[in-house]
Amino acid sequence: MPRQEVLEEIKKVEQEADEIVEEAEAKREELVAEARREADEIRSEAESKANELESERLSEGREEIEAERQRILEEGEDARDELISDAEDRIDEAVTYAIGQFEEAVDAQT
Repeated sequence: MPRQEVLEEIKKVEQEADEIVEEAEAKREELVAEARREADEIRSEAESKANELESERLSEGREEIEAERQRILEEGEDARDELISDAEDRIDEAVTYAIGQFEEAVDAQT
């Protein structure tokens, strides 16, 4: 093979090699871009799920707090009703005691 043909063949092979490298770099950039898009999607989905889970837990917490609040209120109402009942049961005693104290005071003055 003559020298000119060898040089042309070398140039041709070098040009093909350059094209292969360019294609490989373009493919690499494309793959990197795709990987970044996928990572963004995964991150976005994870954030969405985390927000959803946070909302669910907050809702559950609020429900638990409301249930505890209701229980405390009911206990307070029961205690109040019991105190009122006890006080009503002791009204006669209190009246009798007050009258007795009054009568003693009157008797002491006479």
